[in-house]
Amino acid sequence: MSSCDVNGYEDLSIKIKDKLGLEKSPVAVKLVLKEEDIPEGIPKIGENIRHCEMVQKAAQGDIFYATAEEQMSKGGAGALGLMEPPEKVKTGEMYYSLGRFSSLGSAKRTMDAIPKIDSIMKAIAYSPLEKTPFDPDVVLIICNPKQAMELAQAMVYTLGGRFEADFAGIQSICGDAVAGPYTTKRPNITLGCSGSRKFADIKPDEVIVGMNGENIGCVVNALESL
Repeated sequence: MSSCDVNGYEDLSIKIKDKLGLEKSPVAVKLVLKEEDIPEGIPKIGENIRHCEMVQKAAQGDIFYATAEEQMSKGGAGALGLMEPPEKVKTGEMYYSLGRFSSLGSAKRTMDAIPKIDSIMKAIAYSPLEKTPFDPDVVLIICNPKQAMELAQAMVYTLGGRFEADFAGIQSICGDAVAGPYTTKRPNITLGCSGSRKFADIKPDEVIVGMNGENIGCVVNALESL
């Protein structure tokens, strides 16, 4: 048995919540390339909401999957590989028109740097980690800065180095916390964005940590050792 093995996701989730003192469950996210790969028995979500809102629902106990049709934020759906991003999102025109940038050029440079999944996915499955019926590609944790610090300490516990956070205050839970860890295989901490704080009720004192599902056992082992 390797040092990264765990006794199931329920045990893993309990340990994370206990060690960090989390109020919400870690969220398991699976990116599904083909329709036949949608985890069996998981219902499709029955409403059109944003990805960040779906993450909150899963953190509070719901299990479901969603296609591009159910994703209200098409920019977020584009970052997650469910569809091509809308042209005005890709060019930065949308954020520039909202007054988020001083020029279209700065908006475009930022959008070019936001992590995106190129493969066109069929769906995304969401579940609280302790109930997940699938192996997650990414695990998200909504937490406070102290808890995020403890996670960062756990991530450098074995190999050392430094934790590098990468964000711009835009597309945080879709691009920063899912697409980034999925494509780079590196964890990330993001401070949220205007959309996630407005629509998904991310609190002023909360941040979001995204990490690869295959590494979650090592993180738990490190948390227990610290």
